[in-house]
Amino acid sequence: MSEDTRSELYAELAAVGPYGTHPGHALITMVEPHPGHEYAYNRWYEDDHYYAGAMAMPWMYAGRRWVATRDLQLLRYPEKSAIAQPVTAGCYLSTYWITAGRYDDHMRWTVAINKRLNRDARVYHDRTHVLTAFQHHEATVYRDGAAGPRDVHALDHPYAGLVLQVVESDTPGQRVSLLEWLRTRHLPKRLAGSPAALVTAFSPTPLPGDRMTYVKQVEGVGTRLTLLWFLQTDPRECWDPWFTGLDAAVAESGLGRVELVAPFIPTVPGTDTYVDRLR
Repeated sequence: MSEDTRSELYAELAAVGPYGTHPGHALITMVEPHPGHEYAYNRWYEDDHYYAGAMAMPWMYAGRRWVATRDLQLLRYPEKSAIAQPVTAGCYLSTYWITAGRYDDHMRWTVAINKRLNRDARVYHDRTHVLTAFQHHEATVYRDGAAGPRDVHALDHPYAGLVLQVVESDTPGQRVSLLEWLRTRHLPKRLAGSPAALVTAFSPTPLPGDRMTYVKQVEGVGTRLTLLWFLQTDPRECWDPWFTGLDAAVAESGLGRVELVAPFIPTVPGTDTYVDRLR
């Protein structure tokens, strides 16, 4: 006799609530496997966790993994980062889109499934969460206007690289002004003629109180913005001049400071490509 999975409830749930395609929320998680555990961590994430701990969940509809080899890690700045200590920490980045309006529904499921995975010994503990936060979508700025893929496609389109930028303001009120400056002035100017097709901006949300204890509570709630730059070329080929000096530009605005600028390239799903180039 098969296990009762309460299948009769699925038809009821499908009939209610938002089900659009807009990425209203995201999970952005940057992780450092402990030394000597790089291959084992990658296999666990590729073969199990990417699916069972993310993509199989309701309302998480797109995902992509990214990696920073040692040469990419060395491009990061500022050297004294409030995010990563040292600034090279966090060689794997995973990004996921969550359907707009489904944040609470997804969070209830993800907390429950991760408790189950942990109980069933399907969580790899030899890793450090450098930056892990669920986020609310604030804005998307496009280089080419209506032409090209939208943000909904960003994790499926074959972009050659991604730059993670974390910007911090002093107060929630200042963050409102910072976001407006980024959206209307800074990002359109920096995107023009650049190898980046679009930038998405998110704001972090607190993790629930019943989260797994190995994930630290989110910092910067109310004051921080997380930007994802999606690149059509390898970041090593366009770092200077396109992605140097982002900290100076934000500082000159008087609205905040840059705490991290970090380039990544996509992983090759199902393989250990790049694992031998992390250190």
